[in-house]
Amino acid sequence: MAAYTTIDDAGLFFNPVLYTGTGTAHAITGVGFQPDFVWQKARDTTQDHRAIDSVRGGDKQNYPDLTNAEVTDSEFITAFGADGYTMGTAGGNANDNTTKYVSWNWKAGTTSGITTDGSTTITPSSYSFNQTAGISILKYTGNSTSGAGLAHGIGVKPDFLVMKKTNSAGDNWQIYHQSIGYSNSGDLALNSTSGQGAQTNFSGEPDATNIFLGGNTINNGNTDTFICYAFADIQGYSKFSSYPGNGKADGVFVYTGFRPAYVLIKKANSSGSWWIFDNKRLGYNAANYRLYANDGTVENTTAELDFVSNGFKLRTTDGDLNGSGNTLIYMAWAESPLVNSEGVPTNAR
Repeated sequence: MAAYTTIDDAGLFFNPVLYTGTGTAHAITGVGFQPDFVWQKARDTTQDHRAIDSVRGGDKQNYPDLTNAEVTDSEFITAFGADGYTMGTAGGNANDNTTKYVSWNWKAGTTSGITTDGSTTITPSSYSFNQTAGISILKYTGNSTSGAGLAHGIGVKPDFLVMKKTNSAGDNWQIYHQSIGYSNSGDLALNSTSGQGAQTNFSGEPDATNIFLGGNTINNGNTDTFICYAFADIQGYSKFSSYPGNGKADGVFVYTGFRPAYVLIKKANSSGSWWIFDNKRLGYNAANYRLYANDGTVENTTAELDFVSNGFKLRTTDGDLNGSGNTLIYMAWAESPLVNSEGVPTNAR
């Protein structure tokens, strides 16, 4: 399997950071770049997740585990900087005094010149994308037209989409994952444990220019506003694929071509939580702590998987991660490639 990558330093595009809340304005540093998509979660207390991006501005946030509408708070992220961002005085779920948090951070950065073509009927009103890292953040207004093409700017077909209506509550976070295809992604929602199901929220597979929407309100309601986070496979840096569970404590090994910094796993064929692991909580095998994307509970410290130089290894019989006969989809970003552009291999953890 190919392992060569053009991204030798994955930390220039994605990086998890741990911090402790103060209840007062303070800088979150150590990201290593100016982030464009920030996802935060309290670790030691039950609090909802937060999703913020530079496209809408640091005062706008949504809750990945809830169906709520977008919230505006001028004292949330008050500035994005070259090595992170500045938290305002806002507490509640992101800056409570002494509470421990994790912040997952992605870089985009290109804010003009998005490619469109004749089939595109929705051009995002604002956006930020990065073709090197395979990411696009799109703010757009729906038109209820099935077959509408939403321009994404990545330049290759996206493999993973997360979309949310922002102007009203009630609709789920719509998911697309290339392993199950657009026609089976209807019941997958970041805030829900539901398994895959038939759907009409997408009208076709995305391509190198467009995401093809259905006419439904969940991601294309007329005059409704939406945010979309789109990601593509980048060899040695990101991977969106699936694996079959084997139901054994000596579980499945999943090859990614890199040592992961972050892995999100969901049982696709039936109900199950969205499991989040990263290389900072706790940061060594076999103690990769777990959070659920679909609820606000505290992190669990049970050892479930190992991060290794070329992928991850399951260490559990849990059906959500390794159930026999189950199809597990995953989303992974790298800490370092298995082999860099100079042919130098990475170290095991």
